[in-house]
Amino acid sequence: MTGYLLARAGVEVIVLEKHADFNRDFRGDTIHPSTLELMHELGLLEEFLRLPHQQVRTLAGMFNGHPAEIADFSRLQTRCKFLAFMPQWDFLNFLSAKAERFPSFALHMQSEAVDLIFDNDVVIGVRAKTQEGERAFRADLVIGADGRHAITHTRAGFELAEFGVPIDALWMHISKRNDDPEQRLGFFRHGKLLVLIDRDDYYQAGLVIPKGGIDALKKRGLAAVHSEIIALAPFLKDRVGELDDWSKIKLLTVQINRLEKWCREGLLCIGDSAHAMSPAGGVGINLALQDAVATANLLAAKLRSGPVSLADLEQVQKRREWPTRLIQTMQVFIHRHVVTGRESKSGSDSLPFIVRLLQWFPLLRSLPARFIGIGPRPEHIQSPSAF
Repeated sequence: MTGYLLARAGVEVIVLEKHADFNRDFRGDTIHPSTLELMHELGLLEEFLRLPHQQVRTLAGMFNGHPAEIADFSRLQTRCKFLAFMPQWDFLNFLSAKAERFPSFALHMQSEAVDLIFDNDVVIGVRAKTQEGERAFRADLVIGADGRHAITHTRAGFELAEFGVPIDALWMHISKRNDDPEQRLGFFRHGKLLVLIDRDDYYQAGLVIPKGGIDALKKRGLAAVHSEIIALAPFLKDRVGELDDWSKIKLLTVQINRLEKWCREGLLCIGDSAHAMSPAGGVGINLALQDAVATANLLAAKLRSGPVSLADLEQVQKRREWPTRLIQTMQVFIHRHVVTGRESKSGSDSLPFIVRLLQWFPLLRSLPARFIGIGPRPEHIQSPSAF
């Protein structure tokens, strides 16, 4: 998204992608109303929504065996009052194809950034492994969007603040049947959680486990995983046997962290590179895209004429750090007190109080919808267009 917006403004951009394609499973599928609003502002929404996707207008779950709605997107002040579920590779393929129409945009696949290039303590580019061997890419600005294990922020020596999260997640595929009950996304019971994302003929399933609990679970065997799933979603009992090998189960090590400084001269980190988020609410994707828009809004016009100053880069962090802190604080609270991965022995089988409140007063469901679907301090396209 950052590359698209900068190239749209006439800035020469090279995007380096480590892999040969974008087809990696178990990535976030949520396209939030705020992102759909950005697509509208760019004139891409109508074509984008022709791609296969599912629209979710309310978020509901099973809480201790009781169905309940927790978010209603219908009252959002946006053009699209729903979450769109779309495989992330479709979104990335769409966006990169649109970006490649701009003459100043170049996408290099199978090009992995492995180091930064410095000149008198200023970042002036990156070294990358490519199909032709190692290559140097020099630039007025390097934008690190290379995720939570980023080489950019590691080589830059940035200090990372970690916020302990007591959970990890197991991701897997489970087949879907025509007579399955209405999909409710989440099945919560006394600290445990199973998420099911409908992919037409199968579910992308996420099972929350205690942090570092994968080894203990493997000692108990696959039957223990089956039991955990059935306890949360009994209707899956007749197909958990599909998970007959650990290779079909992927571990996501959940992290919540944030860089103290997102930039130095010649380098800016955004998205998971600057702030790793938990999967809670699927808001990490939304936050990263908001970072991209803010980056282009603040820097695109200046980059057309050359390098930007450290003070310019610091404006991006100043703009985006407060929303990041707020969302991460909420995620830390949820994982320490609500979704812990461990069964709470003290809870009853009734709905949690906050969920009951949302059932008694349906108008309140617009609040979590606003927080999830829009987020704090939403960005809008303000960067210039040269086309």
